[in-house]
Amino acid sequence: MKKKIALIFGITGQDGSYLTEFLLSKNYFVYGVKRQTSLIHTTRIDHIYEDRHSKPNLILKYGDVTDFSNVFKIISDTKPDEVYNLAAQSNVGVSFELAEYTAQTDSIGTLRILEALRILDTKRKIRFYQASTSEIFGNSPDKPYNEKSRFAPVSPYGTAKLYSYWITKNYRDAYSMFTTNGILFNHESPRRGENFISRKTIIGIIKILKGKQKTLYLGNLYSKRDWGHAKEFVEAQWKILQQKKPDDFVIATGKNYSVKDLVNLVLKKFGIKYTWKKDKKGLEYAISLTDYEQIRKSQVIIMQDKSYFRPNEVHDLVGDYSKAKKLLNWKPKINFDQLISEMIESEIENY
Repeated sequence: MKKKIALIFGITGQDGSYLTEFLLSKNYFVYGVKRQTSLIHTTRIDHIYEDRHSKPNLILKYGDVTDFSNVFKIISDTKPDEVYNLAAQSNVGVSFELAEYTAQTDSIGTLRILEALRILDTKRKIRFYQASTSEIFGNSPDKPYNEKSRFAPVSPYGTAKLYSYWITKNYRDAYSMFTTNGILFNHESPRRGENFISRKTIIGIIKILKGKQKTLYLGNLYSKRDWGHAKEFVEAQWKILQQKKPDDFVIATGKNYSVKDLVNLVLKKFGIKYTWKKDKKGLEYAISLTDYEQIRKSQVIIMQDKSYFRPNEVHDLVGDYSKAKKLLNWKPKINFDQLISEMIESEIENY
């Protein structure tokens, strides 16, 4: 039986690495697209990448979704059965500083892939998955968010991703293409980028315990997010493309926690005794109540910093994955506490 061929844009990211592992376990042949940079960013997939001279099931190609001719050639050369677009400028806060780049990558990048597929796939056999995000809901009042909830993004990232959502749906309706959206809520893992709040918090507290850092500075402590495990979410991505008809799905856990909940959980798991206080400006900080490892009593270990506040904030995100449960037979198994424990255990090995 001929192996299915998958093409992944954004293979070196958290989701790309887990999706690659999953597809290889399903006996796929995988092509992955990575950008050319001055640094090597393949650490998340180095453990599964083989030299192309040894007849591997994974081959990496240089590419960028901001270059249509490159996207077109890659799709033409690889002849995939399934295309997964995970490529993005995915940091919400950074999108306020890199708004145009975010639009080029997260909006027009999707359009370039869709247009290449429209031209090349005349028999409409290729299936396309677009990685959407809960940020497209913004501060919409329709909580918990499902596939029928209204969209109200409040960041350049959310706005760019909303364009991708609609253009994916438009190409499906206009050209009878098998194009789908997975509206994924926050999903973390030990492979999450270090600048994302979950891993940033864990790394910061480990450094404080070891005397390598005095204080961890954070922004809004009361933003609430629906946090799942990336390893489980990529299985949902694959299941979306195995359906008889193309459709859009919310992938979430149905439970949410604030940034402060996250911080409290990590501090608790490390056995640090602390208390929260407020300064004259209303900014919150946590101080240690005892000496513990390299932490001294009364040391400020967590401090809010206004420079980390976003110009516009999504306050409360929680998803309803009922449709995915019913049609995909998918549901999350790893809870928030288990997720954070796994991330802590992995990070301790690095320090």
